[in-house]
Amino acid sequence: MPRGRYSIHDPHDHTPLGEEHFHCAPGPSGWRYVSQRTTPSGEPAASVDLALDELGRPVRLELHAAGWQVRGAALDGVTWVRTDPAGTHATEGNAPAHAFTGTSPAFLVATARLLRLAPGAPAVRVRLVAFTDPVLAPRTVDRSWALVKSEAHGTDNGPLTVDEYRVGCLDTGEQHTVHIAGDVVLAAPGVELEDLETPPSDFT
Repeated sequence: MPRGRYSIHDPHDHTPLGEEHFHCAPGPSGWRYVSQRTTPSGEPAASVDLALDELGRPVRLELHAAGWQVRGAALDGVTWVRTDPAGTHATEGNAPAHAFTGTSPAFLVATARLLRLAPGAPAVRVRLVAFTDPVLAPRTVDRSWALVKSEAHGTDNGPLTVDEYRVGCLDTGEQHTVHIAGDVVLAAPGVELEDLETPPSDFT
């Protein structure tokens, strides 16, 4: 069960946004990721609880941030309920999308698991519902994902395969690189792996 800590910063000006303390693990029916986000001063800020099925589809998502809450799952595309901080209004949403995304590194692993790309294959287009900080407002986005290469690196625990993805934002044309090993993001825009207590899970 990988357990560790990411630092989160603004990908454009590198302003520190806090840290995400996480643990995750594959199971008989898929994969689960649980995390707590803190502010740069160490105050609790947000949480993520994401569960995928064996095909990488989100079977349960629960987000909390700034008093807002989102619960979602893959149903007729993706469906979610967003509740305000007072708990008096709940708004249901639905979109013909493949999965969810957001600022948590969990969503990068989840998208990679969903697409299961082959190295060197053409880029794949994927539609996602993004929940934006800090009020978890939903926004549908289109991304392109391509697995550039997979390389094995020697470690004290045996070889570690690192996948390098090229991710594009189809509305802006921006592209960036994401490095993932198993179910841990090693590096991505706005994300740095600061501490890892146990090796990444081997999905193979």
